[in-house]
Amino acid sequence: MLYNLFKKSKLKHNIPLYKKYGIKKSYFSSISSSDFAHLPDTERKADKDKLTVTPFFTKLSEDAKESALQYDDNGYMIIRNYLSPETADKINQEIENMVNDGTLKFRYGGKLMFAIHHSEILKNIGNDKELTEFLSILLNGKAKLFQSINFINGSQQKTHSDSIHMTTYPLGGLLGVWIALEDVDENNGALHYIPKSQKLPYFLNSDYDNEGTAFKIGKKSYTAYEEFLENKVKELGLKKEIFRAKKGDLLIWHANILHGGEPHLDKNRTRKSLVYHFFDENSVCYHEVTQRPALFEL
Repeated sequence: MLYNLFKKSKLKHNIPLYKKYGIKKSYFSSISSSDFAHLPDTERKADKDKLTVTPFFTKLSEDAKESALQYDDNGYMIIRNYLSPETADKINQEIENMVNDGTLKFRYGGKLMFAIHHSEILKNIGNDKELTEFLSILLNGKAKLFQSINFINGSQQKTHSDSIHMTTYPLGGLLGVWIALEDVDENNGALHYIPKSQKLPYFLNSDYDNEGTAFKIGKKSYTAYEEFLENKVKELGLKKEIFRAKKGDLLIWHANILHGGEPHLDKNRTRKSLVYHFFDENSVCYHEVTQRPALFEL
């Protein structure tokens, strides 16, 4: 709670939302899914009639349009050649410059966080009006750019749902947008995802006995969540797919789709990529695993 108190100016967006949903606690208090357990579940679906008339949709290739129309069913969509190779190269050079001058530092095992706070090109791509309008319809909400993460190498992250990290009430108010900044395949840490897995329940702290209190987070490590999910995938016989991407290709994924990073086998190759996360501005946004409300800094 002390951390939240020092950051409370960036948490005021939650005040009207707490009132709307009857959350009787201060907006800088710890929060988790247990605070919403008494509220009804809701289902989000993209309005296809609205989706198909957006300027963003009308400019897509036929394959990308079909992928967009299957988003609710599959939990992801793919747009090939979203960024030009020249734009990808420009981003890579800007990231390299910011690493070299100390503006960005590697955190959490190889992540370059929030370059959107320092780079106009990255911020403008993420805040593109046509993109956010399109994402808002996919979200059945109002998409707001929350964070960016740049990678130089593959994340090699185990299969997970983003909703353990970036959570909302109502559930599902998050989208991930991943862009390849160079060619990516099985040898340099490609992404994997499990189609249709967004239809599974949202596995949160209570599902692996990791609920905390108002003052302390749960006692279990994140590894316990990964192990819980690994066992669940085996139990259900779920099969992953690999996203083989060319420079500039884009993948959008649902808040609850299970995904991760393949091993980065070829150490002579990098795997430069960019991830944006968008929250639904009309939802309560928080971090289930740490029980912190989300800070909006843009």
